[in-house]
Amino acid sequence: MKYILLLAGVLTGSISNAAINAGGDSAFNYASSRFEQNGYVLHFTSNADGFSTAVKKRMVDAFFTVYPRLVGDFNTKAAREVRFKIDTAYHGVAATGGGNVVYDPVWFAKNPGDIDVVTHEVMHIVQGYGRSVGPWWITEGIADYIRFRYGIDNEGAHWKLPEYNERQKYSDGYRVTARFLLWIENKVKRGSVKALDAALRDHSYTEDSWKQITGRPVDELWTAYSKDPVL
Repeated sequence: MKYILLLAGVLTGSISNAAINAGGDSAFNYASSRFEQNGYVLHFTSNADGFSTAVKKRMVDAFFTVYPRLVGDFNTKAAREVRFKIDTAYHGVAATGGGNVVYDPVWFAKNPGDIDVVTHEVMHIVQGYGRSVGPWWITEGIADYIRFRYGIDNEGAHWKLPEYNERQKYSDGYRVTARFLLWIENKVKRGSVKALDAALRDHSYTEDSWKQITGRPVDELWTAYSKDPVL
């Protein structure tokens, strides 16, 4: 599965700026729904005729189940007001910029059980790295690690972390990097992901951060992982 990440308005995939604007563009001239729970607000807008009300409910429920936990665990300064947009002009899975997430309705029509796309995307809001000096693969690896740890129905989506194979690299991103991060948490040092996330957010991350956090350089960690990848 491929997601597209937008940071501080910088586009890393093919989607127009209009697709992530907070409002006022012609693509989103349908009525919006507003939901509020415990100080968090979610605006949900769709221009997709016949978008499943059951999927919409699950997406909203997933937001209020997962997002407050992520804010509390990783970044208490993250936005309390978020916008979800179902956009027929967007073709991908999902993309996040600021407090806005745009989703492809075709993806959900074909994969109605993949609700934890929400978990992955709202973690990008929590990450809030701005113009981060860190590589994209860590950003996406952390988001998929969070999907694995905090996801509410990965099993229903038939989503899981891949088994290790020798063709993989830690810089593959997404689920490959997520499994590597899980191994670090389990076998090297608890709290490493949270520390990496914080370093990326405050722009103190360098390649030396791996050794500072875990006691080993990233290449040495990967070598150890490749020799014994059991979680």
